[in-house]
Amino acid sequence: MNSFVGMPSFPEASSVAVGDAQLRHNLRKATHTIRAKRAAVVGEQPDWAALREAGAAIKDRTLRHLDVYLERLEAAVVAAGGTVHWAADAAEANRIVTDLVKATGETEVVKVKSMATQEIDLNAALADAGIRAYETDLAELIVQLGDDWPSHILVPAIHRNRAEIREIFLEHMADWGRPAPPDLKDDPRALAEAARLHLRERFLSARVGISGANFAVAETGTLVVLESEGNGRMCLTLPETLISVVGIEKLVPTWQDLEVFMQLLPRSSTGERMNPYTSMWTGATEGQTFHLVLLDNGRTSVLADEVGRQALRCIRCSACLNVCPVYERAGGHAYGSVYPGPIGAILTPQLRGMAGPLEESLPYASTLCGACYEVCPVAINIPEVLLDLRAKAVTHGHVGQRLAMGAARRVLDSPRWLAVAQRSAGRFRRWTPKRLPGPLSAWSDTRDVPVPPKESFRQWWAASR
Repeated sequence: MNSFVGMPSFPEASSVAVGDAQLRHNLRKATHTIRAKRAAVVGEQPDWAALREAGAAIKDRTLRHLDVYLERLEAAVVAAGGTVHWAADAAEANRIVTDLVKATGETEVVKVKSMATQEIDLNAALADAGIRAYETDLAELIVQLGDDWPSHILVPAIHRNRAEIREIFLEHMADWGRPAPPDLKDDPRALAEAARLHLRERFLSARVGISGANFAVAETGTLVVLESEGNGRMCLTLPETLISVVGIEKLVPTWQDLEVFMQLLPRSSTGERMNPYTSMWTGATEGQTFHLVLLDNGRTSVLADEVGRQALRCIRCSACLNVCPVYERAGGHAYGSVYPGPIGAILTPQLRGMAGPLEESLPYASTLCGACYEVCPVAINIPEVLLDLRAKAVTHGHVGQRLAMGAARRVLDSPRWLAVAQRSAGRFRRWTPKRLPGPLSAWSDTRDVPVPPKESFRQWWAASR
């Protein structure tokens, strides 16, 4: 998440995004298409509700006994010839991976799409050490070539249309190896072919691959990556050294548990009954050297929160983004994190803590409509966590917020002081301003300040009864 350090608050960032008509068009078209596909394949699954309940239960059971399953995973990976490393935070994870790549003597790596490595800003850490990382997922490649940030979990370049992608390829591909054909058109097939030719040399020459994992099976030490292009499989099998950076919450206890998520994830993410490419590997295979880096980076702190820990159930399907009216209009960059949308609004403040204006504002980046909860395949009650985080944002907020909420609590806790406040408001109602002063003006900029009634209910009751 280091790339997003110093980002403005969500209201500031989103105010720019909502003024971009092209961005709103791109987002609306893409999210509605994915949403419709998901609804169709979920609707044909008669036991979807039971699958969703099972997925949530498996995740909760795993999180309750996370220490046991992590040790079981480590033992299985080591028994299969792999090496396990533990990283408490982003800095330690980056150091471990950088040292492992340096030990091979290589200065280039190929990468499978991985949100964990984006979270810790691994590419920048490798670049500082003189190591160039090549993204091989098509959308991630577009983002990398355009010196951009991902804006969606499933489709990182969702904010770009075909014409923009063509221009990015023509302008920047040569800087990263094979240039794009000068007569490149913005036809999807032509763009995909240009990317394929560009990446082929990287696959054949790279000696080190870096991946994440969608799931890790504790009983056998097996890691699982789901993707739609086949590029990930090339990264996982061709390099002599494979390094996988995996969040500690990605565990499932058994293969039987994995089967549930193999039904939930494709339907919720790409709207498909079965994932096109599912790669699984256990330890060091076929002479390959394998390293597993287990990443904490704030996850144990989230686990300690009774309300917020349900965010660790997330399987990164992006269904919540595709139905969110706020995301559809503001886009992913406004969330200031590799995790955008509703899940980012609850996960980022917990992983980072209420560290600044962005983190304090993210819990308010929602209408609380509940659409995200309805589509979540592991039943994360995002509105519940948002409300809990809003309460914490006030507690950890600025002095003015704490004083204002403290004063309100004292008034509302006391019938006597509440009556005094109501009588005063009614007496001075004619001087109610249209716009509140100072910091309160942000509230009245988007709504009318209500004029207090002449008398409160208590006064009316006393007079009439």
